[in-house]
Parts: sequence; C-alpha cells; structure tokens
Amino acid sequence: MTVNLAKGQRISLSKSDGGELTAVRMGLGWKAAPRKGFLARLTAKEIDLDASAVLFAGKEAVDVVFFQHLTSDDGSVRHTGDNLVGGAGQGGDDESILIDLQRVPVHVDQILFTVNSFSGQTFAEVENAFCRLVDETNGQELARYTLSGGGPYTAQIMAKVHRAGGASSAWQMSAIGVPAAGRTFQDLLPALSSHL
Repeated sequence: MTVNLAKGQRISLSKSDGGELTAVRMGLGWKAAPRKGFLARLTAKEIDLDASAVLFAGKEAVDVVFFQHLTSDDGSVRHTGDNLVGGAGQGGDDESILIDLQRVPVHVDQILFTVNSFSGQTFAEVENAFCRLVDETNGQELARYTLSGGGPYTAQIMAKVHRAGGASSAWQMSAIGVPAAGRTFQDLLPALSSHL
C-alpha cells in the first residue's frame, strides 16, 4: 500500500509487521512535456534531471551520491546511473538511489534527496515527475511524492530519510517538495540547511 505524500508530511519507515526496513530505493521518474506549436519538433530538447543524495551528520554534509560519485565512501548509498533524457512517463524509475539503512554510519542522521535540471530547463517543461520510496527487499512502494505543478524553477528538494528520535535503527521519511534553483546539488547546499 502506497502513501501519497503531501509537502511536509512524514511517514515512519517501520514495516507493518513491526520489523525495521533494511534497504530502500529512492526512485525518480519524469518525461519531457510535449512542446506546442508548428516548430515544436524542431525546438525539442531533451531534459536531463539528476537525482542526488546528500548525507548529513548533524548540520554538516559529510558525503554525497550523484552522477559523478555513484557510491558513498562507506558503500551504504549507491546511485544506479545517470539518465540523460527521462522516460516515457509510465511510472518507472529513470534514476534510482539505493540505501542500505543497516550500513549507514551511525554518525549520519539524515539523507536529503534532491533533483536538479542539469540541462537548465525549468520544471514547467517536465511532466509526470515523481520521487518514490520502495522497500528494496520486496519491491513494495512505500511512499510517492509527485513533483507537481511545473514552475519556473530548476531544482527541487524532494524528501529526506532521517533517524527517528535519535534511535540508530528506526528511520522516517519526510516529503519536503520545496522548489529551488540550481543545476547541481552543490547549488542547493545553502537551501538544504533549513530542512535539517
């Protein structure tokens, strides 16, 4: 059963049987919005969205996983690879980041997920964009956040997973859904601090 998250909503990442999740996947999917008008085919440009995961210890960014650094230094977070054009908008993940929650170092208490338009188009030129959290052990979708509304921005602070109440094994997910500007995760670092 999927929870459709609203901006700012939080969910626990505990399993319904009382167990803890051990591995999750944050998926990102999108397709380019169709262009209108006579010259639409001639002016069509592919849209390159990039998913990133920034690992924090307190308020300090200690590692990042993105298209140029596919695995965290400790190996607990792994990007499956860069997609330069998006998909068909049918709901599949175009980029994925896998998190082995049991291997995340104890000092890392939050992982923030961002999406950036590396090619520079705004989200008004993207449709069917979403991020979702999947239990990697059984493929069950746990939560989905629709990156809705388009708009004149080129980035989105999507969501975060964070340790619940300081416990080392219990994790929660919070949908953030805040628009931002920037082509890379580095451009977003100042904006991320208000979501820690």
